[in-house]
Amino acid sequence: MNNTFAFNHFNFNVKDLDRSLKFYKEAFGLEPVEVNDRPNFTLAFLGDNTTSFRLELTYLKDRTEAYDLGEQEFHLALRTPNIKEAHDLHTKMGCVCFENAPMGIYFVEDPDGYWIEVIPDRTKPQSWPEEE
Repeated sequence: MNNTFAFNHFNFNVKDLDRSLKFYKEAFGLEPVEVNDRPNFTLAFLGDNTTSFRLELTYLKDRTEAYDLGEQEFHLALRTPNIKEAHDLHTKMGCVCFENAPMGIYFVEDPDGYWIEVIPDRTKPQSWPEEE
């Protein structure tokens, strides 16, 4: 293959765009870098101010029912330089839904039920929050 591919974005469909934008800003510091508003839908691309990867939030304006997320066998992962600080924030927000202390990771659940894995930057010494 002669093409070189690079990750660009990942999509979550959301039921309430404002609620989701607030959650991702508070939980991860993600902010819109591009918004495409159309009569029937809005696409909001969120960036982390560090990489070119974006999270696309798709808001279908006429949708009223929650999305069927299946068995949650997919997820987005975000790396943090301070796992304790991140865990404290997400615990305070009440969105931690699963912890795996032996692996040093945990998951949060967004307003639509999507799981986001939080992993430590393994190039820096860190300890799981309960160890301090």
